[in-house]
Amino acid sequence: MSNQFTKIAFTDSVKDVQQLMGSRKMYAHYEDAGKSNHLLTKNEIEFLNERDSFYIATVSETDWPYVQHRGGPKGFIKILSENQIGFADFSGNKQYVSVGNLTKNNKVALILVDYPNQARMKILGHVRIVDAKSEPDLLSKLTPENYKAKIERGFVITISGYDWNCPQHITPRWTADEIKEATLPLTNRIAELEKTLRELQK
Repeated sequence: MSNQFTKIAFTDSVKDVQQLMGSRKMYAHYEDAGKSNHLLTKNEIEFLNERDSFYIATVSETDWPYVQHRGGPKGFIKILSENQIGFADFSGNKQYVSVGNLTKNNKVALILVDYPNQARMKILGHVRIVDAKSEPDLLSKLTPENYKAKIERGFVITISGYDWNCPQHITPRWTADEIKEATLPLTNRIAELEKTLRELQK
């Protein structure tokens, strides 16, 4: 079984550059490594469930790529099947560039990053826009619980291929919640010491 990600991404011009730079032999083996790379495994599902943001690229009618950020609470990316994911599209700045692009070309590329663990996943796929009025049940499945945001539509992405990037050059970063959790033992210890000090001063 061929690698579905490289089947899409490794065009003739890409292979020409790989040949020029000396990496073509290695990637030729990678292409035939037997991984389909379009069906999610436990590893990818766990990774996606932990994400609170990602970047999504679409292509305009004039062939310009356009990249946008999408975010929400952990788990806002919903796993619908082994080759489908979805998410609710929250109201934003009302430009609708990505949505407009997708009405003409439904191909997308996603980059999802785990900064603390320096891991990065790439997904290529096709989007189906979920209308809030005609498909309320499906949109309900894509809606995060207890998250206050206006939802305008949903996106369902059928995965054509995915790949994992090299962790090099990913600067570790932590969210406020992750820092709070990591420093909780120190915060609790400081509170205990302050309480002890107040009692000694009585």
